[in-house]
Amino acid sequence: MADKARQGKLIVFSAPSGSGKTTIVRYLLKQPELNLEFSISATSREKRGNEVHGKDYYYLSLKEFKNKIKNDEFLEWEEVYRDNFYGTLKEEVERIWAKGKHVIFDIDVSGGLRIKRKFPEQTLAVFVKPPDLNELVRRLKDRGEESVEKISMRVAKAPAELATAPLFDTIVINSNLDEALENAYTKVSEFLAK
Repeated sequence: MADKARQGKLIVFSAPSGSGKTTIVRYLLKQPELNLEFSISATSREKRGNEVHGKDYYYLSLKEFKNKIKNDEFLEWEEVYRDNFYGTLKEEVERIWAKGKHVIFDIDVSGGLRIKRKFPEQTLAVFVKPPDLNELVRRLKDRGEESVEKISMRVAKAPAELATAPLFDTIVINSNLDEALENAYTKVSEFLAK
């Protein structure tokens, strides 16, 4: 990884599916004064629909992904489902830092905590919390993007993910989106000003 002088900061947003973290991250990316760029994850899963390599994900074959693990090319990675890997390439963070920007992640809980452990001083780890599980279920259903089975799988993971909230630097409760956006903006801008 780059020398300290060239490194920016790392802003991690993690949450159970349906908490609103992606909406918050997209909002923060539109604030030019924060100087953020999104970290694109790598995955071994197949492209879906209109997804684009290098925009939505870096799509790697299972063999390529495993070779990159072996060569220590990931900042963090995880096998989410059997032979279905996701991770953050070191070169992706380097690419963003080389532009003089800070890196923002929309990433699962365990990946977010791994980044925080590796870069404790440079990372702000934010946990986005839904008001309650019923609201989480409603949001996932309202999206209309996934099957009942997939929603059930995501909801089943939520209690374990919610239990990790105290391990993060700060928590944003998303019961009112405008307030959550404002709260997230304040926390990120204060961290970047340090």
